[in-house]
Amino acid sequence: MEHRWKRLISYYKPYRGLFLADTFFAIAGAGISLAIPLIVRYITGNVTKLSGGAAFDLILRTGLFLVVLALAECLCNYFITYYGHMMGTKIEHDMRNDVFSHYQKLSFHFYDNQKVGQLLSRITTDLFDISELLHHGPEDVMISAIKLAGSFLILIQINVPLTLITFAFIPLMLIYTLFFNGRMQKAYKANKARIADVNTQIEDSLSGIRTVKSFGNEDREMEKFRRGNQRFVESRRKSYWYMAWFQSVISAMTTMVTVAVLIGGAYFMTRGSLAAADLVTYLLYINNFTDPIKKLMNFTEQFQNGWSGYLRFLEVMAVKPDIADAADARALTDVKGEVVFDNVSFRYDEGLDKVLNHISLKVEAGEYLAIVGSSGGGKTTLCSLIPRFYDVDDGRILIDGKDIRQIKLRSLRSQIGIVQQDVYLFMENVMENIRYGRPDATDEEVMEAAKLANAHEFIMQLPQGYQTDIGQRGVKLSGGQKQRIAIARVFLKNPAILIFDEATSALDNESEKIVQQSMEALAKGRTTFVIAHRLSTIRNAQKILVLSEHGIEEEGTHRELLEKNGAYAHLYRADTGAPA
Repeated sequence: MEHRWKRLISYYKPYRGLFLADTFFAIAGAGISLAIPLIVRYITGNVTKLSGGAAFDLILRTGLFLVVLALAECLCNYFITYYGHMMGTKIEHDMRNDVFSHYQKLSFHFYDNQKVGQLLSRITTDLFDISELLHHGPEDVMISAIKLAGSFLILIQINVPLTLITFAFIPLMLIYTLFFNGRMQKAYKANKARIADVNTQIEDSLSGIRTVKSFGNEDREMEKFRRGNQRFVESRRKSYWYMAWFQSVISAMTTMVTVAVLIGGAYFMTRGSLAAADLVTYLLYINNFTDPIKKLMNFTEQFQNGWSGYLRFLEVMAVKPDIADAADARALTDVKGEVVFDNVSFRYDEGLDKVLNHISLKVEAGEYLAIVGSSGGGKTTLCSLIPRFYDVDDGRILIDGKDIRQIKLRSLRSQIGIVQQDVYLFMENVMENIRYGRPDATDEEVMEAAKLANAHEFIMQLPQGYQTDIGQRGVKLSGGQKQRIAIARVFLKNPAILIFDEATSALDNESEKIVQQSMEALAKGRTTFVIAHRLSTIRNAQKILVLSEHGIEEEGTHRELLEKNGAYAHLYRADTGAPA
């Protein structure tokens, strides 16, 4: 628990000056609130003893002083509200940076088991609740403590028995708050999980809106959303039930304070031990007593929201990247591109079957290797191990004789270019999507890469050319156009090793020919891995690998493998319709 608090408090460090200023104005505002009833007591206790002129002069001077205090309190409240919230916003900004940076370090294995909506909720809703707690929490607790302690010290000097009666309610309120605290924390944590589920459902449905509409399943999506939304309502119902009982009873207790002061005050007045001015002072101080109680009530809710959000924040930050640079990792320099799989085995999770089992393979620098086989044979997995999207369970992978686990990740991946079947384009213009391959590239270099990828001509025909916004995931472009932009991106990156993961399988014949030309141009002089869906596109490969769940079944050129009349020949005939 201690380390959690230390980490939370550490976010205040960059804003210590702002925090101290916020604290000063909070204390000043609380002090002014305590002073005003005392001034009223002074007026009511002394004005009746003075003559008309002197009384008026006292009222005028005291009134002006009260106006000055009111203006000072206004300034304090302005500072607390504006600069205090800005401090909270800056802390939220820093925490969001930390979470997003941490997200970038986590491997594919983490994202394979997560939902985008859940991750989004942790970086938005949860952090807002944490920032509200970090801003209001210390401030509200401090103001409440000062007002309660100040009220007690002032009132006990006026009438000890009535003060003790008034403050006797505080232990009862504290016990009641502690009783509800744990229950409310569980309820609020459940709320956050439910709203994250709702976010996940929304993200999933809207991302697949074209599929939804093409199947006419809008009603089905609405029903799924209603179920998730209803579960959120039920979780809120429980937290609100606790909140209602908590706030109702606490409010009743604060009302009972007023009742106790009136009854007790009237009794002591009849006994002659309490003056009328003192009773007025007590009644004025009830606000200084009940206002902190209300603040503490709000703080309890705020604390549960913020703390449960902070626990979810810690859950994500506690996930260790399972793929990271070794302590002695070095940069990859003078890359030729030889890739060796040395007795490699891999499974996605403990308890699952191995996808790759004792694979040994050598690909010479500049060689063009095609990988074929039935679905589930491990083709994509094999290629995903080269840039260390996953780490091997056994064996090792070498690039130019160096174990990739001893190479810095950024350096390793800078030398590998990947074009997938499902190209991801960002919601930016064409220029920036290509520049993603090398962010420091000039516009001229971007255009040159597009020309090499056979993309320049169609880009210039777009409404704003390279400045055309292509929509989310490039929805305004055809499949072939997206692939050529992806290839242009890799041309710009200029890596030594290429991976084409079924890059043309979803294209029509005409688009496939254009993209195939771009791929072949890109592959010249580079070590290239091609996962092929259409075997007709790889007949000129220098080496073809047939991969199945049993491992490497066959290896050779197109002609050699056809002559063997084995697994490759069977796949080729099935794909092309050639006679057996």
